[in-house]
Amino acid sequence: MAVPKRRTSKAKKGHRRSHHNLGTGMGVQYCPRCNEPVLPHRLCENCGFYRNRDALALTDKAAE
Repeated sequence: MAVPKRRTSKAKKGHRRSHHNLGTGMGVQYCPRCNEPVLPHRLCENCGFYRNRDALALTDKAAE
């Protein structure tokens, strides 16, 4: 049975795991209608615009 001869140091362990935290993350896009920041593949919460159409009809609370 294979058993490590020495304990793995914190530095060695950190070097081995250094790529675990790498990532590009989600990019922020901007709504073409109102120019508000929006996550990709989600409708704009400000104006309800998604994929060149009104996906959500938002009502103005001040008009009510």
